[in-house]
Order: sequence, then C-alpha cells, then structure tokens
Amino acid sequence: MDEELKQRMAMLERKIDAIYQTTEKTRKYFLWTLIVTLALVVLPAVGLLFAVPMFMATYSSLGDITNIQ
Repeated sequence: MDEELKQRMAMLERKIDAIYQTTEKTRKYFLWTLIVTLALVVLPAVGLLFAVPMFMATYSSLGDITNIQ
C-alpha cells in the first residue's frame, strides 16, 4: 500500500508540474497580447492627439488662403 501511495503521489506531482508549465505559457501569451494591443491601439491614438490638431491648423490655413482671393 505504501508503494502504491508513493507512485500516486509522484504521478500527481508530474501532473501539477505540467499544469504549472501550461499556466505560465498562458500567462505569457496574455502578457504579449496586452503589449501588442497597447502598441496597435493606444500608441496610434496618442499619435492622433498630435496629428489631428496639426491637420486642422493646416486645413484652416488653406481655407484662409482661398477666402483672400
């Protein structure tokens, strides 16, 4: 009975180690998904905060030129 218990414990430890490795991989996938999402969504949005006012200034100055004629 004691040997059977040791084998069962060893098997459970292997399974727990496999689950730990899988959860660590999943955690890393989620981390990289978050990083890529931030890079593809947040950074362009911040860039637009600077690009839109410059575009509007350029567009409104072009309107002033056409009104002068």
